[in-house]
Amino acid sequence: MNRSQREAEARRIMDGTQPLVPPDLYTDVVRRGGRMLRRRTAVRRLLWLVLLAACVAFTVWALTVQPWVEPPSETTPPVSGW
Repeated sequence: MNRSQREAEARRIMDGTQPLVPPDLYTDVVRRGGRMLRRRTAVRRLLWLVLLAACVAFTVWALTVQPWVEPPSETTPPVSGW
């Protein structure tokens, strides 16, 4: 199917009669949409909270362990020539 055929088919579909929409469909869509928005907002807040907790945990760990500091030597060099 080339471009002109697709355009002709799209025009034919759009020029046809529109299907009737049930009258109670609008209220159902609004109710479901509101529920989806609330759920999406809750998930987004939860993810931000988890990210914040991970940052705090990493900061506490880094300040406690101090991985940037070289660990102290566990053996001492032999002392000779005293």
